[in-house]
Amino acid sequence: MTKTTTTSKFYDLCPLDKKGQPFPFKKLEGKVVLIVNVASKCGFTPQYEDLQELYKRYHDKGLEIIGFPCNQFGKQEPGSDEEIGQFCQVNYGVSFPILKKVNVNGSDADPVFEYLKNEKSGMLGFKGIKWNFEKFLIDKDGVIHDRYSSLTKPANLDHTVEKLLNKK
Repeated sequence: MTKTTTTSKFYDLCPLDKKGQPFPFKKLEGKVVLIVNVASKCGFTPQYEDLQELYKRYHDKGLEIIGFPCNQFGKQEPGSDEEIGQFCQVNYGVSFPILKKVNVNGSDADPVFEYLKNEKSGMLGFKGIKWNFEKFLIDKDGVIHDRYSSLTKPANLDHTVEKLLNKK
């Protein structure tokens, strides 16, 4: 069975993990994925707790959450990749992958976010990422189900995640 162009493009993406090693999205095939641009010194930083709860509740059923640290919004992610990983683990018990710090907007935006923004624009057709903790929910076929603003609490995605996980 051949995947659609949209689907294969998502799985062709290969960002870097916090150690600079490839993190191929190919290994996410058949899973529901939540991608979030994160920051340690932001008013939304406590969302790490809800993200971890969502991850614990649904990881064994096929949910993957991937955090991409970003320092483009108010310089709220100033640390090194190692410091960011330690912060997430120590303060919020984060066990989902936190990848290498990236830019999400501009000419040097990470290809993952270029792809996500082009596939699913935000409110009023705005393509750019507006702030930290913007979220993209991808279904088991690699298709972006929806895009959520920073104001959307991860706990509010519970029902949608469950529905996507149960979809055959």
